[in-house]
Amino acid sequence: MKPTLCTRFYKIIFIFLILLFSQNSKAQDIEPSFWSNVQYGGGLGISFSSDFFSGTLAPSAIYRFNHRFAFGLGLNLTYNTEKNYYTSTIVGTSIQSFFNIIPEIQLSAEFEQLYVDRNWDERTTPYLDESYWYPGLYVGAGFQTGNVTMGVRFDVLYVEDKSIYGNPYNPFVRFYF
Repeated sequence: MKPTLCTRFYKIIFIFLILLFSQNSKAQDIEPSFWSNVQYGGGLGISFSSDFFSGTLAPSAIYRFNHRFAFGLGLNLTYNTEKNYYTSTIVGTSIQSFFNIIPEIQLSAEFEQLYVDRNWDERTTPYLDESYWYPGLYVGAGFQTGNVTMGVRFDVLYVEDKSIYGNPYNPFVRFYF
């Protein structure tokens, strides 16, 4: 059986997670201060009702260059289902950069590339199943306290029919340890 694009993408994500969160022997060959500047974190999301479920796991790692600037990579794994309407699986990666104007105010820029696989219930909807790549380019601002930042981001590339979000403004909560 020929592997689908989505199956191959899951394998890539799995390998990325293993490499991201494992400490291997090569890590000790790199200057110790590198790893002391790496922070892990990301976000989790869950929403549900009697007919709807949405769950998101978005791990990421950033390298903090100094107290003002950080740069990192992340993953996004999302599953949505609405009874008798649709199911969707979304996987993707992101590149993130953060800049703290002052310790409490953080500006961010993120590029996210998502693979969206939507399967509509043909009994109740006239829509055809669809699979496509969707890019998102976000600029945001947030309030940071300790390891947590809360704020809002805006998708500059927002397309209403293709985005996984209801509008271009998205609230966020992110954490790094």
